[in-house]
Amino acid sequence: MPELIEPTVDLRASWLESSREWGTAYQEGSGLWDDDDVTTTEGFAAWLERLRHSAEAGPNRLPATTWWIVEDGTYLGAITLVHELTEKLLEGGGHIGYGVRPSARGRGLASWALAQVLDVARVRGMGRVLVTCDEDNLASARTIERNGGVLEDIRETWLGPTRRYWFKL
Repeated sequence: MPELIEPTVDLRASWLESSREWGTAYQEGSGLWDDDDVTTTEGFAAWLERLRHSAEAGPNRLPATTWWIVEDGTYLGAITLVHELTEKLLEGGGHIGYGVRPSARGRGLASWALAQVLDVARVRGMGRVLVTCDEDNLASARTIERNGGVLEDIRETWLGPTRRYWFKL
């Protein structure tokens, strides 16, 4: 049974395996930035510390919470809830981003995780939540639609052609 947990250094090896599957250090929904060094244990721990503190607002930082999707001690993906939007995120990024490692796709994990985080957003009092995906990412579009997302439009954004879905909570 999958669960959402706070990111932990204990799953570094599994996270790195996932990274190799993605073919890059960046994994959708992971909260990883270009300047994060996850190649060392110390760098990985520092990145996780930044993720833990990202729920707090700060200079040039929006509050956000990241969870890892884990099953039987294996990292399967990540999902992040941004607590409030900037104009840029309103245009193309949205409140929630997620990604599932390639070997774990097709099991409904993204849909399950999105439902869990929509419940968190509801409890936080967020009345509406924006979730976006690339125009050609039909698997993600189905995940969003399965959870009740209503397509507002498809538009050109800083991310390229983007589907924009709203959830009324």
